Amino acid sequence: MDAEATARTYYRALDEDDYDLLADLLAPDFRQVRPDRTFEGRERFVRFMREERPQTDTSHPIDRIYGDADGVAVEGRLLSADGDEITRFVDVLAFDGERIAEIRTYTR
Repeated sequence: MDAEATARTYYRALDEDDYDLLADLLAPDFRQVRPDRTFEGRERFVRFMREERPQTDTSHPIDRIYGDADGVAVEGRLLSADGDEITRFVDVLAFDGERIAEIRTYTR
């Protein structure tokens, strides 16, 4: 799977609550840095998404993807269950082989 396809699959896994798929996409030492917190390790991130995130019934429509095989930037929106926009985001994904090694999230 190329970097763009992996990025699209990542958001699909989040939106469909497919945590096994999500874990498969992430490197073991995965890291996410976002404005409100940082997650260290694949297991910690997946546990947060599965058990701790404040809103689980959300979607992540993608507006644009920029990049190449080494990494991509994804511009999108986080929507609530009723379709209201919670925030806009840009996620910068870095890869270790075919797995996502790091995501830096920027929101407005």
